[in-house]
Amino acid sequence: MSNIAGKAYAMNVVTPSNPKITWINRLLFMAARGVPENLLGLLGLSLIHFARWVIIKPKDWPNLGQGEEQLQNDYILFCSNFNGTWDQYIDAFSDGIPSGLDLFWYSSRKYPKSIPITPFKDYITFNQINTDYYYNATPGSAQRDVKTSLLIYDHILELTRLHGEASAEEFAAAYRKASLDMQIGLGDPGFGPVASLDTERADVNREKYVIDAERTFDAQRAAAGRKPTNA
Repeated sequence: MSNIAGKAYAMNVVTPSNPKITWINRLLFMAARGVPENLLGLLGLSLIHFARWVIIKPKDWPNLGQGEEQLQNDYILFCSNFNGTWDQYIDAFSDGIPSGLDLFWYSSRKYPKSIPITPFKDYITFNQINTDYYYNATPGSAQRDVKTSLLIYDHILELTRLHGEASAEEFAAAYRKASLDMQIGLGDPGFGPVASLDTERADVNREKYVIDAERTFDAQRAAAGRKPTNA
């Protein structure tokens, strides 16, 4: 399925919007950007990479040789990338910011509101457009995995700096604190919740990296007169 790349799912939804009241949506989008507190329910959903609503006017559609389009509606394009299944995402959205969703799709024709959930899912399904090509730079990692890896990277850089500047006692204290912060990300990130060839390829590529890293580490231990880790 082209909508899926590893642990991530790409969603694109295009809904017709009443051109007489689309301007209200434009104001609502501006208010949402200006007052981020209105989106706390959305920002708190760690499975979401990003979510974006865009208003497309009839004149904005490209002419690729098909001739000028005779459209009666404006359109709202919703794009999002997230981790997990389609149902989990829609459920989390509806539960997290139901009133916000109703505002964002305020001008969309036949919008049923986000609660109850079944008509809302039917509406999204009917207006969703499959992704023809979806690239994910980190298919084996979810959003939390990436954030945790960046946290570990920052800690390692800081420990590297302290190793050359701090006393042994200061470094030991910083090492213990960093170890506690990093331990959440030192395990295997696991597999995606949906079948994906990209996840399989990522695991294969990561296996070679892990083997090379273990060999390098064992060589360093051997040079220091210690036994290899697999001995």
